[in-house]
Amino acid sequence: MLVVHPEFKINGKAYTSESLLSYAEELKLSNEAYVKEIGIFFRTWLNAKDYIVVQTSGSTGAPKPIKLYKKHMINSALATGNYFNALEGTKALLCLSASYIAGKMMLVRAMVLGWDIHIKPPSTNPIGTNEKYDFAAMVPMQVQQSLNNLNQIKTLIIGGAPLATTIRNQLLQKTTACYVTYGMTETCTHVAIKKITVNNTAPYKALADVTIRQDERMCLVINAPKIISEPIITNDIVEIIAPNKFKWLGRYDSVINSGGIKLFPEQIEQKLSSQIATRFFVAGIPDEVLGEKLILIIESDTLFTLNYNTLDVPLLKYEQPKEVFFLSKFIETSTGKIQRKETLQLLNIDS
Repeated sequence: MLVVHPEFKINGKAYTSESLLSYAEELKLSNEAYVKEIGIFFRTWLNAKDYIVVQTSGSTGAPKPIKLYKKHMINSALATGNYFNALEGTKALLCLSASYIAGKMMLVRAMVLGWDIHIKPPSTNPIGTNEKYDFAAMVPMQVQQSLNNLNQIKTLIIGGAPLATTIRNQLLQKTTACYVTYGMTETCTHVAIKKITVNNTAPYKALADVTIRQDERMCLVINAPKIISEPIITNDIVEIIAPNKFKWLGRYDSVINSGGIKLFPEQIEQKLSSQIATRFFVAGIPDEVLGEKLILIIESDTLFTLNYNTLDVPLLKYEQPKEVFFLSKFIETSTGKIQRKETLQLLNIDS
């Protein structure tokens, strides 16, 4: 059985490996799905196997079950603790589902580093009025809904989806040290981190013992022997700035070739996010002249007009969508991510 850190606590109460195993059985009987999932994970973590089985998010291919070795997850937790100096005694907030790697790794960090982890439902606004935390992890939707209470967290890591420009600008007004992360299930969550600063062009910095390179597609290849058994080839096009620093440009499988110009939807969406409050994305559809035509799809029941000239960061002429479509509801995954291809099919246009 793996030994937990002697300072490990849940909601202020200390647990050993043995008492945590008993507590996990109680959690498994809960009627709350998120609580039950935590109990199941503790049981899995403390069993005799040297790995756990998790479902990938699809970052490096079709979603599939994979093995994550516990020694790699422990090393990932140690790397995060050292990077943020979040060592024993850290009061942390868990407001992500333990069904997925981000939530699981918060629990692993707590057990390995000796944190006092406080468990809350994975709601959109998980911070109570008088609660203070040293460390937390959230997805952008939670960050947006928690802005009023965010100063109660010293250090916040954000992942799972792109961060809109409007939210990023609001975070700059907070005392919280905010970071966006790069990683995936296969790498036990993040392997690179970027602090949110006024200079939004800053690159991601890889954690200790993580090296990076590009393949022939200009996609990121990650080598991190302490957390993965072999290098991971991603579909993320990057610009290598230094041996441990890179700028993320977009997804290889989403690049749009319009009139011979390569357009990165993610970069265009980042610019548009300062003017569109609802969910949206851009895509390319077949066009006889351009090859692919850039379009914008907005999740809204109300039609409205955009003024590209008033964006915080202006669009280049060829980055401006040729058509705009509105849908009342996007198709999404179980984790709330937009399924772009499936949503695009709702428009009944060739794509």
